[in-house]
Amino acid sequence: MRQILQTGCGSAFLLLAPGLLFQSPLPSQHEFTFSDNVNLVLLDASVKDPHTGYVLGLQKENFRVTDDGKSQVITQFASVDSPVTLGLVVDNSGSMRTKRDEVLQAGLAFARESNARDEFFVVNFNNAIVPGLPPQMPFTDSLPMLKRALYYGRVGGQTALYDAISYSLRHLELGHHEQRTLIVVSDGGDNVSKISRTSLLDQIESSRATIYTVGLADPENRDLNPAVLRKFAALTGGEYFQPKNLDDVLPIFERISKDIRSRYTIGFVPNDLSASGKRTLRTVKVTASRDGQRFTVRARTTYRVPTPANKA
Repeated sequence: MRQILQTGCGSAFLLLAPGLLFQSPLPSQHEFTFSDNVNLVLLDASVKDPHTGYVLGLQKENFRVTDDGKSQVITQFASVDSPVTLGLVVDNSGSMRTKRDEVLQAGLAFARESNARDEFFVVNFNNAIVPGLPPQMPFTDSLPMLKRALYYGRVGGQTALYDAISYSLRHLELGHHEQRTLIVVSDGGDNVSKISRTSLLDQIESSRATIYTVGLADPENRDLNPAVLRKFAALTGGEYFQPKNLDDVLPIFERISKDIRSRYTIGFVPNDLSASGKRTLRTVKVTASRDGQRFTVRARTTYRVPTPANKA
């Protein structure tokens, strides 16, 4: 029997918050390991030219990172199309009933085009958080299993969007790949979550996840809040999409797939953590250029420094 989690938060959601961005150095270009001894910050970056689209083939020397305005040395670098741990977080509330099939078909098409080494999980949500996979299977690369997971759960009820994202962020930390992504699809705001927006934002700032959000706007939904979905994406270097109609959902998933496949992973060790004092939230910026041409970069804009108590 699969687990259906009634929406709830409490202090348990905070246990994974501090320090999730901090990893050990990469032993090779595509392999990541974890260590508590080295404070390596890892960022995923999408690079575009406004005229030609995604910029591929960049090297470490083409990037510059600043941390609270101070230039940092890039110590680790990985090229595009690394395998991803990816969660599909799908609104199953009553107002999604007429939109659900297009969303799920787009999700399956997205999975078909993914890297063969990607691992997926599914979280369906309304009043409750409903993991789509069986408890003994945290991830899958099987399309038939993914299809069953996407169609699992009852459609109806209200929208626990914040609880679903919080649960999914924690589940991502069980993954085997350092590139971690959530695709969140919802047509409304939030009306029943136990976790607050502020607490969820703290969790997002402490995570390694890149979040893409798809807002299926419903003019009759008084809880609709596209600004929140836009903020979740912007904080993490993802992107917010608002399709005009259901026919746009599949092309949007195709755009997300291309963006994920075209990202770079960049690592640096902050050189002044000992002087950070009580300032746990840091501002980070990634820029890229080649042969004098500057590109547009989307990457995480903040991260949290673990407090001494949480580093112990």
